[in-house]
This record gives sequence, structure tokens and C-alpha cells, in this order.
Amino acid sequence: MEHVEAEKLSSHTARKVWNIHEYCERQRLCQDEEKRLTSLFGAFATARELLDNAKRAPRWRY
Repeated sequence: MEHVEAEKLSSHTARKVWNIHEYCERQRLCQDEEKRLTSLFGAFATARELLDNAKRAPRWRY
């Protein structure tokens, strides 16, 4: 274990945290998917978690 000083931390290590409702609106995810993500993470999640876990129905072009 190592002690890390807060002043020495890089600002590049910060993660983007999203409100799940806002993320679903921006990504045009359905309400069922929003409910699933909310039950999985709560009201907020990191961008990486949302990208890895969000499911979207394929949009086929014919």
C-alpha cells in the first residue's frame, strides 16, 4: 500500500461521471435500457461503465 498526496495527483486521472438519465437521452436509448442501467449502477456511472454496458438495438439500413 502506498500513500498518495492529493496535490501530486494529475488532473488527467479524473473520470467523466454521467447522470444515467441524461446519458440515455443523448444516446437515444429506450426507457427499458435506462431502467436496466439505473438498477445496475444507481443514478450515476462513469463513461466507461456506460459504454461497456449499454445495449442498443441495431439499426439496419436496407
